[in-house]
Amino acid sequence: MRVVVAVDDAAPLIEGLRREGVDVIAQVAASAPALAASDRMLGADAEAILQALADADALVIEVSRATMSPTVVALCDRAGTRVLPLVDDPAGERLAVACGLEAPLPRGTEPWRIAEALAASPAAPAAPTAPRPEPRVITVWGPAGAPGRSTVAVELAIELARGGRHVALVDADTHAPSLALTLGLADEGPGFAAACRQAELGGLDARELTRIAIPLGRTGVEVLAGINRPSRWPELSERRVAAALAACREWADYTVVDVSSSLERDEEIMSDLEGPRRNAATLAALRSADSVVAVVAADPVGVSRFLRGHADLRATIGATPVAVVANRLRPGTLGIDARGQVRRTLDRFGGIDDVWFLPQDPRSADAAILASLPIAEVAPRSPLTLAVRRFVGEALVPAPEPERGVRGRRRGIRSSAGRSGQDAVPQPDARVAAPAG
Repeated sequence: MRVVVAVDDAAPLIEGLRREGVDVIAQVAASAPALAASDRMLGADAEAILQALADADALVIEVSRATMSPTVVALCDRAGTRVLPLVDDPAGERLAVACGLEAPLPRGTEPWRIAEALAASPAAPAAPTAPRPEPRVITVWGPAGAPGRSTVAVELAIELARGGRHVALVDADTHAPSLALTLGLADEGPGFAAACRQAELGGLDARELTRIAIPLGRTGVEVLAGINRPSRWPELSERRVAAALAACREWADYTVVDVSSSLERDEEIMSDLEGPRRNAATLAALRSADSVVAVVAADPVGVSRFLRGHADLRATIGATPVAVVANRLRPGTLGIDARGQVRRTLDRFGGIDDVWFLPQDPRSADAAILASLPIAEVAPRSPLTLAVRRFVGEALVPAPEPERGVRGRRRGIRSSAGRSGQDAVPQPDARVAAPAG
């Protein structure tokens, strides 16, 4: 068995493989095959790598965005060289699957196990045994006035990614996209606009989405950044956005979409009814959603704006479930019993009887902006993070019903506290405030 090893710091691995009788004919950097395949490595070095791949029976390679691409796979296929992927994290596993490789092995696998895998037939990727989660596409909307849509979308994506889930975070705001800037990501890349163009051409699949998206550290969230100039809004047409989100539905376990506030359709002021519309991306994302998270600023102006926009939201999405989140809750603007006042107002004037509350947490929010990271990464025990975690666990991805008895009663107390917006420990007034809704 003649093998090329493309793994960084691979001396122990190569020594172990040779002890097992594997002929390692070349050792190269993990990124070398990708550079040679894409013609970014020229001269004798590139020729040596290409010749080694042609002579080898297998390529053992450390899979990451910098080392693996469809070009590398095509190069090995033409040479008849098997690719055995080694991965460090779930992102590497997804990339291996997207490139059509065999079931990957962990990066720290013992050399004798790798030798056994090379001697055996290639292992097909394991088929998922569990059903895909629901809801799959979650659109975060809120009225004008910056109620915190983008912040809520980011924190929802982080919490949904817990437990190894693969989450896509999409910036479909055509008025003021901000996710890339908030998270310290490059906004000059292809992003969601490129995904929309590929979807219209029929070329958008899991492999292309993996290439376009930007991983958010090791959180399991991959970001499709928004347009970097508002003048590019015609690229996000309704048909393109709907097709791109349909592809994201098959690519990720959950897709969280951040959209702009305006729901105007502009038919009466447009002479060309087939022409592009500024709010088409928002309308398409809302209609494609399995669930909508509606964000209302917990102050008199924010509640008033939300109630005026809620009717238009319902007219747009029909029977799609809506979870209402009152953000930046604080007593200063509403006086005594701020939760009760917001809850009673939404119930009386909007018929909304189920409201979740997120507290104002300026210290954690400022630290997150300064570090260009999600709040959950900077302050994992902050009141806002804990409130978002409770909302995700009880409203979006509910846990199985507990057994009857003491545990069930205790969980019920925590649930009522979550709906009243309390922090980590249920407060005495939680059960008093709940009936007011």
